Amino acid sequence: MASRPRSVIIGAGIVGCALADELTARGWTDVTVLDRGPLHATGGSSSHAPGLVFQTNPSKTMTEFASYTVRKYTELGCFDQVGGLEVATTEERLRDLHRKHGWAESWGVGGSLIDAAACARLWPLLDPGKVLGGFHVPSDGLAAAVRCCERQAARATGRGAVFLAGHTVVGVEQHGGRVTGVAVETADGHRVIEADVVVCAAGFWGPSIGELAGLTVPLLPLAHQYAKSGPLPGGPGSGPILRHQDRDLYFRHHGDRVGVGSYAHRPMPVAQHEIAAKGTTMPSVQAFTEADFDPAWRDACKLLPPLAGSGYEDGINGIFSFTPDGFPLIGEAPGLEGFWLAEAVWVTHSAGVAKALAELLVDGVTATDLHECELSRFEPVQLSPAFVAERGARNFVEVYDVIHPLQPMESPRPMRTSPFHPRQLELGGVFLEASGWERPHWFEANRPLLDELARSDLIRSDLARSDLIRSELARSELARSDEDGSLTGADRRDAWAGRYWSPIAAAESHATRESVALYDMTPLKRIEVGGPKAAAFLQWLTTNDVDKKPGSVTYTLLLDARGGVRSDLTVARIEEDRFQIGANGNLDLDWITRHAPGGVYVRDLTPGTCCVGVWGPRARELVQPLTDLDLSHDGFLYFTCKTGYVGHVPVTAMRVSYVGELGWELYTTADLGLKLWDTLWATGLPVAGGRAAFNSLRLEKGYRLWGVDMTPEHDPYEAGLGFAVKPGKDFVGRDALSPDVTRKLTPLLTAEVVMGKEPVRHDGRTVGYVTSAAYGHTIRRPIAYAWLPAELTEPGTRVDVTYFGRRVPAEVAAEPLFDPKMEKIRR
Repeated sequence: MASRPRSVIIGAGIVGCALADELTARGWTDVTVLDRGPLHATGGSSSHAPGLVFQTNPSKTMTEFASYTVRKYTELGCFDQVGGLEVATTEERLRDLHRKHGWAESWGVGGSLIDAAACARLWPLLDPGKVLGGFHVPSDGLAAAVRCCERQAARATGRGAVFLAGHTVVGVEQHGGRVTGVAVETADGHRVIEADVVVCAAGFWGPSIGELAGLTVPLLPLAHQYAKSGPLPGGPGSGPILRHQDRDLYFRHHGDRVGVGSYAHRPMPVAQHEIAAKGTTMPSVQAFTEADFDPAWRDACKLLPPLAGSGYEDGINGIFSFTPDGFPLIGEAPGLEGFWLAEAVWVTHSAGVAKALAELLVDGVTATDLHECELSRFEPVQLSPAFVAERGARNFVEVYDVIHPLQPMESPRPMRTSPFHPRQLELGGVFLEASGWERPHWFEANRPLLDELARSDLIRSDLARSDLIRSELARSELARSDEDGSLTGADRRDAWAGRYWSPIAAAESHATRESVALYDMTPLKRIEVGGPKAAAFLQWLTTNDVDKKPGSVTYTLLLDARGGVRSDLTVARIEEDRFQIGANGNLDLDWITRHAPGGVYVRDLTPGTCCVGVWGPRARELVQPLTDLDLSHDGFLYFTCKTGYVGHVPVTAMRVSYVGELGWELYTTADLGLKLWDTLWATGLPVAGGRAAFNSLRLEKGYRLWGVDMTPEHDPYEAGLGFAVKPGKDFVGRDALSPDVTRKLTPLLTAEVVMGKEPVRHDGRTVGYVTSAAYGHTIRRPIAYAWLPAELTEPGTRVDVTYFGRRVPAEVAAEPLFDPKMEKIRR
């Protein structure tokens, strides 16, 4: 590709204009921006969007997008930094505002919790008697979307970009798996605009453009209601943008009127063919339905009583884009090089998304962690029209809900189940969901083990029994630690940390450490890479030495060009020219496939296979009588693999462990999975272990979880994974690495269980944030991993974790917290 390729952006809304500005600022001058509508109020979502920018989000990436949007649009003079205020009218929401304040602190957004009187001073129309408190962010505000489009387009035009109105894209030209241009219809007829890069920033028309390119764009357009009050006494109003999320409402001032937006109504999906045709003044606006808005208006009047005397007018049902998981769609289309998406992006995140995509296009890499937003994150089952429609509509319903970090969508489920699922149901498995998979988090059948554990005095009996824990939490928001503030051996959790959790996890953890347990590892992505060039390819793509003899297993990393950790993998060499990779998800499959040269094939094994982890000190005792394999330590070394039989079932056995115990991962085909489980279970030795115990066990060993503990914004040495980098070896990202680090992923022992994403403070200042957290049932201490400045990572350093506004004392610890000499695994 030329250093300054011909680029076409489809869509001249706020995302398209922002991207043209960012690209031309980086030297790409041959940029053409097309829109079917007029410039710059094109008729898309940007044309009617109320422009509220609340920066704070549970996602660090989304917060960073919004913060850049604020900075850029402020500099351009199209952002009114009036501040943002979120109010609580329930105790649950007030607690959630404390949680949100923690996110803001973790991600570097200044904000404060204020009382009802302070809320009323910021919003004089507000009834302070209805409010328990609020969260105020002075740097939030209003983006004038059309003006933002105009000013960014003007800058881009000054650098050579061309903006064309009245151009409807009717085809995406391609040849040999690469985009070559777009076909358009105009008032003057049909023509083709040649291009090396095409970016779809068409907003809610994205699915139609994607169809032209042979690409599924998992986006659901939904109508959302907005109306303005009549004129209010007292003249023009002022004050921060306001959210009343307990009633799914938001507000902003329009001079002497107040705008009211509502998510409280039924979902109103809009099919592509139902969007107004070309030539309509405002295709993004549907007919207003007063019956849907009237209940929201009554709720608005209760919070802001002066509205009651004004009535509402100028109502619209404006179309916005929702995805199955609520995140944008950013990235290059699989199978069509040069065709990119910047879709499902709201005004709030527009400039930040454009900056990240421009960096990808120009430099090939971005400093922003995009793993939550990458187009290829979805599994095929998550791309069905029915799934996109149902999950998109549900995200609309839940947009302002208080969502627990473990809370799954309830429908459509179940989607993907392992072959072990029938037995897991019989054992009373309690399932949460990830990537469409049903994953058991604990098993009710293990409740008697909890009673035995309590009687053995390994944990306090008054905390061991779930009924007593629930009654204790019912009486108090927090089951606090000992009165003297010392760290306790009891797994004490507040009501929030106690959701989607059971003390049965303690019994399953204990059984794993003392006996043997079966863990369903089927949901982890399995990829086969083969061919005569497979070894050389994987040697170049990953950080560690994977070019070992067949039967070897290697822990290694995928890096981007900046040295950021894109994923961690286990690479097993099954045969000379065939490797099996244990990966984290579809993003890994996409990354490996994109980079694979001729002579290398890449295949997703996951749907047709399954895996059970057999872990614990009695794992050898369980499996050896059932197999023809020699499972002795010398006969089957750690981090090696072999093929053989367990009972009647052919398996690939890998001696690896993610829980820090002796054991094997046993792989077989999906049709034989149930037989494998039953063969192991019939011995009477194992228990079934769930994800809650699994997470506790892996944190005791310091094993990282990609996408949570480390992401592409971290390098291996910061993440404590330098051991997976082979010195002297050439690999993607090598030249960007340095062993000198200024921050580190660090284990903490905390005074109580926290959940993740909480800020960490030292000497009164915020110094980092928590990634993973759990109770360590073996070490009998709560654990949290956190990113901290390198100078604060010395064991014994005292810090605080801010949890729902409370100070939770914590202490830096040395890792691993359990079995530092690896004696349990290598026995």
